[in-house]
Amino acid sequence: MTDRIDLGLKDATTASCACCAAPASTAIEIPAGGDTAVAEEILVSGMTCAHCVSNVTEELSGIDGVQNVTVDLHAGGTSRVTIHSASPLDAVQVKAAVEEAGYTVTTIPA
Repeated sequence: MTDRIDLGLKDATTASCACCAAPASTAIEIPAGGDTAVAEEILVSGMTCAHCVSNVTEELSGIDGVQNVTVDLHAGGTSRVTIHSASPLDAVQVKAAVEEAGYTVTTIPA
């Protein structure tokens, strides 16, 4: 019989995944590369942990002009994502980036 190895993972009782067991709200921020002229907020559903935040941040950071992305994670609910850029971003590109990461944009300002 094989001995069981305790990896320190916890069973998730909320929508969080067991690997991260993220608290109900967390924020991850990438340092800005310069002066930010525009800050746009979107609402994203489907994120449950810090890994999810990392995926969305990486995809949004790949859009030309994006300088900083801040995510206020609400595990299993709707998370607020703030995108700082030098100029206004194309809503279609923003939505496509979030969907590429595997999540759903619920609101994009007009």
